[in-house]
Amino acid sequence: MRESVQAEVMMSFLVSEELSFRIPVELRYETCDPYAVRLTFHLPGDAPVTWAFGRELLIDGVGRPCGDGDVHIAPTDPDSLGEVLIRLQVGGDQALFRSSTPPLVAFLDRTDKLVPLGQEGALADFDAHLDEALCRILAEEQSAG
Repeated sequence: MRESVQAEVMMSFLVSEELSFRIPVELRYETCDPYAVRLTFHLPGDAPVTWAFGRELLIDGVGRPCGDGDVHIAPTDPDSLGEVLIRLQVGGDQALFRSSTPPLVAFLDRTDKLVPLGQEGALADFDAHLDEALCRILAEEQSAG
């Protein structure tokens, strides 16, 4: 059974030190992909952009700087936990977003009620999808080689 948790959060898109604007961001968590969260950014004048990354990365990033590669998350002030910075990077391009921490924590709490942290692997649907995806990848490699 596919279940999900959704929320909409207003974030500041930090274009530069002088320019930022608020945008709606849809947060989504689904039991069919229990390790990931998806953030869909609704930028004015552009098609929505969705990023998927580890739920645990978002959980950790609320309290301390973390992330490798394309996604970095850190509280603006580790002592107050008032706001979080989310930096997304593709090649040399990057986008920086600032969000209030409480709505992120509320969303993460709802995901934890649906699938407790550490219990993701217990979902039979996830294992079936993973096996199916691995078989498909192996079949594609064999037919290409």
